[in-house]
Amino acid sequence: MTENESNDGRRGAVLTGAARPRRPRSALASNVIALGFVSLLTDISSEMTFTLLPLFLANVLGARTAVIGLIEGVAETTAGMMRVFSGWLSDLWGKRKGLTLIGYSLSALSKPFLYFANAWTTVLGVRFSDRLGKGIRTSPRDALIADSSADDRRGLSFGFHRAADTAGAFLGLAGAAVIVYLAQKHAIALVPEVYRRLVLFAMVPGFLAVAVLALFVRDVERPRGEVARPRLSFGDLDSRFRMFVAIIVIFTLGNSSDAFLILRAQNVGLSVFAIALALVAFNAVYAAVATPAGALSDRWGRTPVIAIAWALYAAIYLGFALARANWHIWALFVLYGAYHGMAEGTARALVGDVVREDQRGTAYGIFNAAVALTALPASLIAGALWEGIGSWPGLGPPAPFLFGAAMSLLALVLLLAWLPTAKVQPPAAPEAER
Repeated sequence: MTENESNDGRRGAVLTGAARPRRPRSALASNVIALGFVSLLTDISSEMTFTLLPLFLANVLGARTAVIGLIEGVAETTAGMMRVFSGWLSDLWGKRKGLTLIGYSLSALSKPFLYFANAWTTVLGVRFSDRLGKGIRTSPRDALIADSSADDRRGLSFGFHRAADTAGAFLGLAGAAVIVYLAQKHAIALVPEVYRRLVLFAMVPGFLAVAVLALFVRDVERPRGEVARPRLSFGDLDSRFRMFVAIIVIFTLGNSSDAFLILRAQNVGLSVFAIALALVAFNAVYAAVATPAGALSDRWGRTPVIAIAWALYAAIYLGFALARANWHIWALFVLYGAYHGMAEGTARALVGDVVREDQRGTAYGIFNAAVALTALPASLIAGALWEGIGSWPGLGPPAPFLFGAAMSLLALVLLLAWLPTAKVQPPAAPEAER
């Protein structure tokens, strides 16, 4: 065994100091593959129901832009409040699968109620339940992916998961585009009967995802003596992780709900069908970029890949602010897919790099919660900038995107100044706990 191989084994050791068998270098773990299929099926269901939901709210239910921002912000805040607790609980139990299964099941059960929605309050209830399920599942699932991956394949594993997730979004949106085209072709406004038809089609993959998870995903077992009682404390986690979370909060404050991108596309003049096709293109690029970007971060380090992605994000949001023609929107959605493919999996891999294995559930909970909880003020700010609230005059559709571009550039500067560009490795457990 080489010295590097020995070090890899020691990095996989847990609190007793006993090294685990190394995971294969040449293949993704079966858990990672199965969870990829779970996310693929779930995203088929979610994209068919939720991507065009802002248009259903605005065109059918008559909800104002500020109300749409409120619904999206409350939904993401709900998810954020659960992510910390569920991640910590998975560390405490030493088990990830049960909470992940509960979360996916709750989301699958809530979506069919959109078929009966006749007021924005009903939509709020469904979004609350769906995001509650997402909040329960996300941190244990991410920790399970990290637990199932070799240190030098973690970027690849998260990149594959994001690619599978986004392939599901591609398929869901492609299906939605076909249904919309056949029913109303190039109409600008969404027809209620068409949206309800989407909800019915979306039920099947949602429940299939739960079945795949129940049958094919297994917990990564830790010997009983290796499980320490984790504390739900931000200060106990590595300083690099805390620094990254602070920077992510700044970035996310300008990263409002994608509902505003859809509304902006309609504002410029795209039909419902054209918006669906633009989102299909977005997800195709996202899926294509995610896996190679994750693998690239395994070689280059996480910070350079994230930095490039955030610089691209700033250019994209500036483009949305200045867009005047339909082709502008198409090009921007394609670039937006490249940004997501580079940033999402790489950021999750970085979290797994800089915290101990027995703290990953808690760390992913805090990371995901920070992003989700910041989504509420981000969406409220975007809604206010778009149309104004109270005595604050609205600055028009370009305003939220100018704000987002500025915040991403600020976060980029802080990222390059505060985090090293070299590859990072997970810290060892304290000697006192071995």
